[in-house]
Amino acid sequence: MRILVTGGAGFIGSHLCERLLAAGHAVWAFDNLDPFYDPELKRRNLREIARAGGAFTFVQGDITEPEPLGSLCREAGFDQVIHLAARAGVRPSLEDPALYQRVNVEGTVRVLEAARRSGVRKFILASSSSVYGCNAKVPFAEQDPVSAPISPYAASKVACEALGHVYHHLYGLDIVMLRFFTVYGPRQRPDLAIHKFARLIQAGQPLPVYGDGSSARDYTYITDILDGIEACMRQSFGFEIFNLGDSRPVRLDDLIRLLEHALGRKAVRRTLPPQPGDVPITYADLTKARERLGYQPRVPIEEGIQRFVEWFRTTGAGGARGVATSS
Repeated sequence: MRILVTGGAGFIGSHLCERLLAAGHAVWAFDNLDPFYDPELKRRNLREIARAGGAFTFVQGDITEPEPLGSLCREAGFDQVIHLAARAGVRPSLEDPALYQRVNVEGTVRVLEAARRSGVRKFILASSSSVYGCNAKVPFAEQDPVSAPISPYAASKVACEALGHVYHHLYGLDIVMLRFFTVYGPRQRPDLAIHKFARLIQAGQPLPVYGDGSSARDYTYITDILDGIEACMRQSFGFEIFNLGDSRPVRLDDLIRLLEHALGRKAVRRTLPPQPGDVPITYADLTKARERLGYQPRVPIEEGIQRFVEWFRTTGAGGARGVATSS
């Protein structure tokens, strides 16, 4: 197949491009190399993809602009679009909510329109566990209400899901929304907790720990996410939403202990007040994904952290350009 991956130079996107190339697909990565974090890290990802071999094309562009995205879709004749490009992060979205709406909502409309106008029939979009907000019912199931997001980032993803349903209803696109639960692994963004904490522990610098350490996240290893995406590519759904997580929440203080063990160093903790927009727990109900996709997470957090630390030590880990931590 001929597949477009928006955000293809990023963490999840670069791994997905490699996986699709290994499966024999022709892959185009569309990315604007945004300086939210050091663009050189994305260029490094692109070099890794190119080394994997196969029919790979990188196009630099912005999803909020009609071109070159529109002409690329018309000329390439994609079979499927996997839309990962977005302005990411809960806490940064509090600082510039208008930017998040423009990139995530307007940008998604642009990608949907480009896909529709060029005859793409299959569209997979990355949503987020953040849409569940402070849902008191756990684990979170796809049929739970998502009408009360608590951050601009979460609100933008709720809007994207609604837009996906509109394009299915009006134009018959086969659309899947995937609610990712805290994805981690090699190439993870440097502003996210696991990567940032590893960097600080290694350097002997204090970790900013927001709250009492009891907040919990459903950390999901990158290869499990890729398995879920590929399963969606092989089926037609009309319009559907799936959780992709590990379904085993890990407390923040336990995550820090796992990193300390893997790195062989103790963390210096700096306790700070809880942050606005953060939720106390994320926890995926995988019943639907297991039944409809055959999805089964295979990498437990203990193994995933070890794999991440091996990559971290091998690559030197890169660094962030003053970006805020996002949970």
